[in-house]
Amino acid sequence: DRVVYRAPQTSHQDVAYIGSLTDFDGLLRWAQQSCVPLVREITFDNAEELTEEGLPFLILFHHPDDKDITQRFATVVQQQLMSEKSSVNFLTADGLKFKHPLHHLGKSENDLPVLAIDSFRHMYLFPHNVKTDLETPGLLSQFIADLHSGKLHREFHHGPDPTTTPPAPGSDNADQKPEEKTDHIPHDVNQDNAPKQPTSPPESTFRKLAPSRNRYTILRDEL
Repeated sequence: DRVVYRAPQTSHQDVAYIGSLTDFDGLLRWAQQSCVPLVREITFDNAEELTEEGLPFLILFHHPDDKDITQRFATVVQQQLMSEKSSVNFLTADGLKFKHPLHHLGKSENDLPVLAIDSFRHMYLFPHNVKTDLETPGLLSQFIADLHSGKLHREFHHGPDPTTTPPAPGSDNADQKPEEKTDHIPHDVNQDNAPKQPTSPPESTFRKLAPSRNRYTILRDEL
């Protein structure tokens, strides 16, 4: 009685399950950890299956020849985001094949690599430079935390959350009444030379790849 995990394209590197075969939960947990990669590649063949899992996507769009960025992404997820495994799907995508989602984000293949979250309602761009800031501790975890807290959605509609830092003594705003301060200007105020901000984040494109609600599935009750 022996259970082993054999990775693809290997023959003599089996990893044996050392727990009890009567411990269903332990065996299931080991099988999921061994057989389901922490970071998966999304394709047109498996997009429906991944979407049906119902977890938001943290997805790295990359050039197919850029193997380094995908390895860096996998390493960062392994080192910094293991606690988010049950709440987010970590994915990579060929940026040349998935041009449509990039277009919705206002990006093209010239902007690769691009990192974004797809919540199945909207898509949100990683607000930092992927090439230089990917490994910076805390940036990716904060990006995900802002999704869970609703901050990403809120700030896209209403601008950055107001800060509570008091003005420095002697500053222009120090003696102003709260209603007179101009640090936070509402989005509906038109300022000269100010770039126009979108009023809503791009809609999810991967939601359209989800299976039909009329299709039979064991993942939800049909009656």
